Amino acid sequence: MKFINNNLRYLQTIMSTTKPTIPKGMRDFGSEVMFRRNYIFETVKRAFDCYGYAPIETPTMENIQTLTGKYGDEGDRLIFKVLNSGDYMSKATLDKNTTSKFLTKQIVEKALRYDLTVPFARFVVQNRNDITFPFKRYQMQNVWRADRPQKGRYREFYQCDADVIGTDSLLCEVELVQLYDDVCSQLKIPNVDICINNRKVLSGMVEMMGATDLFDDVVITLDKLSAIGLEKVKEELLAKGVKSESFSILDAFLNTKNVSDLSSLLEQSEIGKKGLEELQFVIDNVTKLGLQSANLVFDITLARGLNYYTGCILEVKANDVKIGSIGGGGRYDDLTSNFGLKDISGVGISFGIDRIYIVMEELGLFPNNIDVSTKVMFANFGDDEAAFCLPLLKQLRAAGISSELYPKSTKMKKQMTYANNKGVQFVIMVGEDEMESGILSVKNMESGEQSNLSITDLIKQLS
Repeated sequence: MKFINNNLRYLQTIMSTTKPTIPKGMRDFGSEVMFRRNYIFETVKRAFDCYGYAPIETPTMENIQTLTGKYGDEGDRLIFKVLNSGDYMSKATLDKNTTSKFLTKQIVEKALRYDLTVPFARFVVQNRNDITFPFKRYQMQNVWRADRPQKGRYREFYQCDADVIGTDSLLCEVELVQLYDDVCSQLKIPNVDICINNRKVLSGMVEMMGATDLFDDVVITLDKLSAIGLEKVKEELLAKGVKSESFSILDAFLNTKNVSDLSSLLEQSEIGKKGLEELQFVIDNVTKLGLQSANLVFDITLARGLNYYTGCILEVKANDVKIGSIGGGGRYDDLTSNFGLKDISGVGISFGIDRIYIVMEELGLFPNNIDVSTKVMFANFGDDEAAFCLPLLKQLRAAGISSELYPKSTKMKKQMTYANNKGVQFVIMVGEDEMESGILSVKNMESGEQSNLSITDLIKQLS
């Protein structure tokens, strides 16, 4: 009977054990990956600081009304909604006519942020009395989208944003192009195109097509051009009500390679001419200043489907890796009006850290030794030796040298295996002789060479 009970308990344990998994589109990051991600983060952050942007953070969750209605219908469908706490169904009205959309309004008040720009606009309005305009901010945080996971597209990912709000000066666009170029240059990413267009130019194009009322549909569909091809784009446009006779105008715009060629096409559109003027200003000034490694490329097909863009739009592509864009952004003239503050123009860009990582990994661009967490390890020969090493550890750490003491006086083979696996550069052996003389035995783990140094000389050498 005892045998049966023991086996029953064992089976219950197996059945109750949850298999460790994570949701699709979410990821764990091991130390090796985090060292490399942090290298990218630190490079981007240094550039943000250098250009005079100040850091802020906003909450993971926003009130759902803050987010919805800002990204277009397709964007809104990708927002992760958070159920109300407690017995959220107790106050819900349910009958045979209840729809999921109606029910959602009753049981959901919060959502995970879809991007960092809309929460930033909300932040600006809430803190407008404490902000000096123009306000330059950067933000490096997670965002969430209920998208279909695939290479370079995840449901949880990092964005690194830089925005200037409170000015409509096009010099901000010029600066942001330079910022993209600086970061790509520092990360040594080759063959980068910074693509540029203007939503007003697209408005002019849609006006010439006689489809002004369908602007959002046209732009969202055009944004898929590289993915689905021109014929599929035209099929979708027809389905959405665009007349087939307007496709000759669409073709004329899509065949345009130079900004100067747009003048004749936009001659009858005031908004189109305004967009062309803005576009030409940015391109001319970037050309005068020059770029270090990237190319500024006019791309009439660039649309960026988010509803809040109103002026210049940007997208960054690393042409040596098929991954889509690694960054994007643009001008938004009145996003803060959604929260009660009108006529505040802003412009911003975002770095897609996850895609930049993939590009750098595939091209072998990460520097050597950025994944070393410990430079120096003291081997542990016993309690007395460990106690002798502790003040030496303190001196190394005070000098900014990453150091550790192996926690137990176990077999030397085990300690050295640990040091090898962790990529430790130097192992210090301290026994009776070293304690008496104060001269340490230092082994270079890469070359295998062994030297004898005082702690002062070791710090000088490693610094």
